[in-house]
Amino acid sequence: MSQQYPVSDETVRMPADGGDGRPAPTTPDQGFGAEPDDTRPVGREWQRGGPETPPVAAQPPPAPSPAAQPPAEPAVVQPPSAAPSSEVPAHAGATPSGTAPAPEDLEGTQRLDLSGHALEDSEHPTAVVPPLADGHRTGTADGTPPAQPRAGGPGGPWWRRRAVLIPAGAVAVLAATYGADLALASGDVPRSTVVAGVEVGGLSPARAAAVLEEQLAPRIDAEHQVRADDVTLPFSPATAGIGLDVDATVDVADDQPLNLWTRVVTLFSDREVDPVLTGEDTALAAQMDTLAEQVDRAPVDATIAIEGTTASVVAPQDGRTLDRDGAAEAITEALTAGSDPATPIELPVDVAAVTVDQAEAQRVLDETVTPGLAAPVAVVSQDGGTTAEVSAEAIAASLTFTPEQDGTLTVGIDPAQLQTALGDELGRFGTPAEDATFQISGGSVSVVPSVDGTGIDPAVLSEQLLAVLPDPAPRSVTAELGPVPADLTTEEAEALGIREEVSSFTTRISNPASGTNIRVVAAEVDGALVLPGETFSLNGYTGPRGVPQGYVEATVISGGQLSKAVGGGVSQFATTMFNAVFFAGLEDVYHKPHSFYIDRYPAGREATVYEGLIDLQWRNDSDTGIYVDTATTSGSLTVTFYGTKRYEIQAIEGPRTNRREPAELEKPDDGDCIPQSGVPGFDVTVTRVFRDLTTGSEIKREQFNTRYAAEAVIRCVPPEPAAPPAGPAGTTPGSPPSPGGRRPRPRAA
Repeated sequence: MSQQYPVSDETVRMPADGGDGRPAPTTPDQGFGAEPDDTRPVGREWQRGGPETPPVAAQPPPAPSPAAQPPAEPAVVQPPSAAPSSEVPAHAGATPSGTAPAPEDLEGTQRLDLSGHALEDSEHPTAVVPPLADGHRTGTADGTPPAQPRAGGPGGPWWRRRAVLIPAGAVAVLAATYGADLALASGDVPRSTVVAGVEVGGLSPARAAAVLEEQLAPRIDAEHQVRADDVTLPFSPATAGIGLDVDATVDVADDQPLNLWTRVVTLFSDREVDPVLTGEDTALAAQMDTLAEQVDRAPVDATIAIEGTTASVVAPQDGRTLDRDGAAEAITEALTAGSDPATPIELPVDVAAVTVDQAEAQRVLDETVTPGLAAPVAVVSQDGGTTAEVSAEAIAASLTFTPEQDGTLTVGIDPAQLQTALGDELGRFGTPAEDATFQISGGSVSVVPSVDGTGIDPAVLSEQLLAVLPDPAPRSVTAELGPVPADLTTEEAEALGIREEVSSFTTRISNPASGTNIRVVAAEVDGALVLPGETFSLNGYTGPRGVPQGYVEATVISGGQLSKAVGGGVSQFATTMFNAVFFAGLEDVYHKPHSFYIDRYPAGREATVYEGLIDLQWRNDSDTGIYVDTATTSGSLTVTFYGTKRYEIQAIEGPRTNRREPAELEKPDDGDCIPQSGVPGFDVTVTRVFRDLTTGSEIKREQFNTRYAAEAVIRCVPPEPAAPPAGPAGTTPGSPPSPGGRRPRPRAA
């Protein structure tokens, strides 16, 4: 009778010790169950995650007769390469002995006895699994296999465990919420967005732009106050080229943040966005220069001031310099933050300490100056027949005070000032000397000879007076008569090589007040002699340029706007002299072009000056002297240099590039407002070409690069009605201190 065999369940046997699955060889005398096999059968359904089906007991076949039962043989272990029929099915039939099948032990695998003729002759061999010893069984008491773990329990697939499902669900909910929030806010400015104190969150881009234009732009464009140390000044952002870029600001603000944490935070706090400002470096730098003109000052050492014959100590004052880069950054940050225009913006300054302190000046006053001015000093000839007097006023007018590097204050007497103060007083001791001079006639130059004198040498007399100043009255010195040579002899003047016109330049005068100042400075500089290798300084040569020197109030450019100040118009003289330097081929040591282009001057070939701060300096790098001749008319100024011509100079003006349009401003017409039509800004390069006088061939060339800021358009409008009095808005700075020291002699550079 044929027997139906169950289909193999294709179990995979997994050794518990991590081996390669090959059973260990056994000895022939080893019985069934004597040594447990630690491998566990694993069903394919269990590997796939499904529940394991409990085994179903097979019906026992009819028991064979005792004669048919083969003798017991040792079990034969099938090697791994054996046919699949050697695998033990999950539900075996009855054993050949006819006994009931032993319950399947799923926790272990038994050795199989496959020997015997019955197995060999059988068409479908069946492997018999003998029961394990009691000590090695892992099933239940009745022989059934242990219950398998549930699919969702600790032994189930990892992705079906509770520790995985809960976080995954939370992530899914957050992702859905994030996506919905991003979709709902798309197209609008993100919620809680604030730009410099202006709330624009949740608005459409167009509405946000309108709100910024209405609330923020006026605050940025308004005139602000800036404060550097103790100086408070107005500052116009529009003149400096700074304004609110509304479109760019909205473009930055309406970018939806993709960071989840950022979106969550905006539910409880503001999202700050900085406004985008327009900027123009040249205009801003020009404004920093304008502010620096009012803030910068050189350190002033303690010294002694004399009014008539009364001396007093002048307290020292530390120098300060506006940190231009830091000031520009501070202003930009304040405007970006939308600061209140009425709140001054603090600007950084660099401080320079003084050398001479007040105590040292007081010592000099007590020990030398006070007794020195207490009485005159008599000058007596060697034979006692001639006497002159050096008055206290003459002593006071000629005293000098020089700060030294070691912190001391040195007292001196200027011989030239002493001679001027005495006038003809010393003439009774002889005749004064006269220097050689130059005379211009019809374009030619001639030397007026010098005249030596006799009498008292002012330099010797100065040393004599200085020695007796601390002494009490009466005081006297003995006159030492002798020849007094001229400072510039005829031979020295002729050796300077001043024989022809080297260069000349003319500008037109259009403003009467400015014309007054131009004529005053021209008269001071006329006849200046610059020796070979010397550097000429316009500020140093003229000294103070105030009302006592004959200067008047005229129009100046301050902060990009027209205003009034004493000495206005001197920059035109500086421009005229600079062009004379340019075409003479002399060395340009320092010049500063105007911040804004003035059409009556050549672009890129002009200069401005400001007493004590901005100077015009040039060096006579030739082997001959330079004699400066100035001439003015009612409508023009001419500066001519005489010497020995070295080059033929050609000026090449390049194209005007990087055009910058002027800002438009309205100012209250309070009496000081001056309307401006505005001038565009641009960059320009001027090339100075040096050519040989004989051949005309090029020797060298030099470039001057200039950047002009745009001059704002200013409209003067009626002032608004007066508001109730408010507190002080700031401190108006005083005029810069005049540099110390004496005024240069008319002939000195």
